[in-house]
Amino acid sequence: MKILYLMRHAKSSWSFDDLSDEQRPLNERGRTDAPRMGQALAERNIKLDLLLASTAVRSLTTAALVAKELEYQHDKIVVRPDIYHADPMTLLRVVRESPDEAQSVLLVGHNPGITELANLLSPSPLSEEMPTAAIVCLHFQVERWAEADTQNAEFYFFDCPRDSN
Repeated sequence: MKILYLMRHAKSSWSFDDLSDEQRPLNERGRTDAPRMGQALAERNIKLDLLLASTAVRSLTTAALVAKELEYQHDKIVVRPDIYHADPMTLLRVVRESPDEAQSVLLVGHNPGITELANLLSPSPLSEEMPTAAIVCLHFQVERWAEADTQNAEFYFFDCPRDSN
């Protein structure tokens, strides 16, 4: 079985007009919500084998804050440029390219692609767009990530910062 966690990056700041979209940092709420969601995962006794993030500062910072809470080594975060503002099919390709020895993978990305991928894969589509720092967990009854698809996905949970207080 493979376990996929899809996470939308935490809330970013719009206070820096001179920064590109990719360089926008997390705002105060984002710096609070990301570790809170990492703690929520830790309370579920989740151990990650692979953490993937886009090149955007807000995605990398979210990944690093979650990794710290899960005692996942920061230098093992895999930065993938193709995650940045990717459509759901590109994100699915990234998931399917994950090494098969990784049983649990967290992908930190961006909307709308991350919500669209969750809805594409899950037999229980979300009733809302994933808020910032939200996490969807899916289980796949497969041996290889390349086989992950809608036909073998099982919805496990949807968690948001507002639910993890």
